[in-house]
Amino acid sequence: MSFASLLYPNKQGDVHIEDSNVLISFQPIEHLADTILRGHIQLEPNAVHLWGIELEGSPWCITRCSEWLDEAERQRATRLIREQDRQHYVLAHGGLRAILSRYLDVNPDEVSLGRTEAGKPFVAGDVRGHSAITFNLSHAHNRALIAVSKAQEVGVDLELVRSNVEVVKLSERYFAPSEHAVITQATEAQRAMIFFRYWVVKEAVLKAQGIGLRGLSDCEVVLGQHELNGDVQVRLGSRFTAPLHVCLLSCGEGWEAAVTAQDLSVMKQGE
Repeated sequence: MSFASLLYPNKQGDVHIEDSNVLISFQPIEHLADTILRGHIQLEPNAVHLWGIELEGSPWCITRCSEWLDEAERQRATRLIREQDRQHYVLAHGGLRAILSRYLDVNPDEVSLGRTEAGKPFVAGDVRGHSAITFNLSHAHNRALIAVSKAQEVGVDLELVRSNVEVVKLSERYFAPSEHAVITQATEAQRAMIFFRYWVVKEAVLKAQGIGLRGLSDCEVVLGQHELNGDVQVRLGSRFTAPLHVCLLSCGEGWEAAVTAQDLSVMKQGE
């Protein structure tokens, strides 16, 4: 996997994004759940480690991941209507705890998580001096993508491109006029991909800032004029308080993903 290009805010406060060709591989959750004691992972300051997980697990794996969750997470899982959604939730959040346990040097069921007022999860308490560890989780359909960093907030989003989504109506309601115009002017075959590329960048930025979807109107994405994989800019409104770097990720055909942090100069696939 190649390292990401270093991205930087321009003089007008925009954020430039370049197609970095950062390739994300997705490992089976069974492998991750069965190798949690492989060893402690050292995380360089401001580095970002990216973990891809396939959320298809055996009954043993689902039970094990469920045992690692706290009571609030278990209750949330039981409220999901579809059995597949419940399993994916358990496996994604159990996988998150398995990954964090290796950075925190504790067992997965000892990972204590809290939430900010805006709902963003964080590592709660001083876990053996590792309280500076930050993370973000996104899961879609049968995959999860997790970003782990240190001493900086990080946001990540993963989406499956779906052609049955009414992207024109959604972009008209939730996106900036310029973004909606690009989608309506694109060919029918390109519209869904462009919509979800906008979405993952916006979502990653909002999650890194801990703002949530209420900040959609203050985050405008500008795609390159000549090629969809070329230069991208993100124009940030007044509610955004920190400069950000954003990187598009390659997760295979039919998927869009992005990661955001203040520093992306060191980024690699978690193992």
